[in-house]
Amino acid sequence: MMLPTHALVGLAVATPVAVVVPDLATPVLAGALLGGVFPDFDVVATHRRTLHYPTGYMLASIPAVALALVVGTPGIVAVASLLVAAAVHCRMDRYGGSHEFRPWERKSDRAVYDHVKGRWLRAKRWTRYDGAPEDLLVASVAGGVALLALSGSFRTITAITLGVAVVYTAFRRRLSDLAGMMVGRFRAATELLRIGCGRR
Repeated sequence: MMLPTHALVGLAVATPVAVVVPDLATPVLAGALLGGVFPDFDVVATHRRTLHYPTGYMLASIPAVALALVVGTPGIVAVASLLVAAAVHCRMDRYGGSHEFRPWERKSDRAVYDHVKGRWLRAKRWTRYDGAPEDLLVASVAGGVALLALSGSFRTITAITLGVAVVYTAFRRRLSDLAGMMVGRFRAATELLRIGCGRR
């Protein structure tokens, strides 16, 4: 699923806690927002493997949530919220499309790597690919929950993230074509540079 969906689902999961315990709203929402997007920082490494731990985050979140319930300091609450949102992110990736560059072509069934099981989990394709209309539907429902219940800066963040989700969905396939063209030109320029340096 697309990054805005992960961010909005993270916020939606944390929203009930923020409403019931308003004193902890900022750490729980900030932790959930960061946890919702954190696994995708591995896009610069091995995407859906380097920072994706579908079992690991879940197991780590159990004692973290228990500690947050007992101690309840903002820092511990933020960490617990981050781990829960990261676990949800990795599980959600399993229900979307594969992690390939153009997932609608279905050349791969790899959804997310499970380090505990030591293998790639298969994509279930409940949402066909990141940025598909059904992905936007999930983002809209999650964003709607946050928009209705939250106020202030987190409501603004939710509205902006929803806007990004709409734009990304509208241009998802074109962006893939554009990125592919840019990668091709970069490779051609690199090859020309290599050939030119070799002649010296």
